Amino acid sequence: MEDPTIGYGELFAQDSDLYNRIVLGTFLPHTVWAPLPRFFQTWLRNYIGGVLLYFISGFLWCFYIYYWKRNVYLPKDSIPTRRAMLLQISVAMKAMPWYSVLPTISEYLTEIGLTKSFPRIHNVGWLPYVGYLAIYMIIVEFGIYWMHRELHDIKPLYKYLHATHHIYNKQNTLSPFAGLAFHPLDGILQALPHSLALFIVPIHFTAHLALIFIEGIWTANIHDCIHGKLWPVMGAGYHTIHHTTYRHNYGHYTIWMDWMFGTLRDPEEDEGKAM
Repeated sequence: MEDPTIGYGELFAQDSDLYNRIVLGTFLPHTVWAPLPRFFQTWLRNYIGGVLLYFISGFLWCFYIYYWKRNVYLPKDSIPTRRAMLLQISVAMKAMPWYSVLPTISEYLTEIGLTKSFPRIHNVGWLPYVGYLAIYMIIVEFGIYWMHRELHDIKPLYKYLHATHHIYNKQNTLSPFAGLAFHPLDGILQALPHSLALFIVPIHFTAHLALIFIEGIWTANIHDCIHGKLWPVMGAGYHTIHHTTYRHNYGHYTIWMDWMFGTLRDPEEDEGKAM
C-alpha cells in the first residue's frame, strides 16, 4: 500500500530514482552515476534512453524495409545511401545531448510542484485520466503544428534552424534516421508543446514521459516514405510531401490541424493526378 502521507513531490522523486536505477544501473557502474545529483542522473538517463531508442528503432525499421522487404515497399532507386543515413545519424547524435535537457527540466519542475502533473492514476481516477490525456494530446497537436509551421514561415528560424532538417527533401535521402536529424534548438522547440502542456492540463507524468519517447519511434516512422493509408494518421506519405513541397502537412500524429488551417495535401490525390 502507498503511504497516504507522502506528497506528490516525493512520489515524483521516487519514480525518478527508480527510472535512473533501471537505466543507469544497467549500462554504467554504480560508482559513475550514483554520486551525481538527481538532475544530472536524470539527464544522463534521458540521454542514454534517447540514444538507445534512436538506434534500435532506426536499425530495426531500416533492416525491415531496406533489406528484409527490399523492393517491396520502395523501389531500389528510392532507398537512401549509407552515406545519407550516416550523415543523419551524425546530426542526430550531435543534437541528442541537448534534446535530453528539455525532459530533464520538465521532470525537475514537476518534482518541485510547478506543473499540474499527478504521479498515480488513482490520484484522479480513470475517467478524468483519459479526459486529461485527450486534452493534453490536442494541446500537443496544436502546439507542434504551429511551432513547425512558424519554423518555416519565419525566415531566420528556417535558415538557421529548420533548414538543417530539410536538406533531406526527396525519397532517396529520407530514412528513419532522419527523424531526429535536427539542429538541437529546432528539435527542442518542436518538443516544447509537450512540456508546456504540463502547465495547462493535469497529466499523469509517467504517461508524459512515455509519450516523449514514443516521439522517437514516431519520427522514425514518418520519415520512411511508406504511405500507411490509415486515416486520420499523419503518416509518412503526408510527411514525404512536406519534405518535397515545404508548404503542406505540418501536423504531427494526425491530419486534423492541417485540415483546419488549410495546409493539408493528400498523397492519394497526388497519386491520382500522376496516373
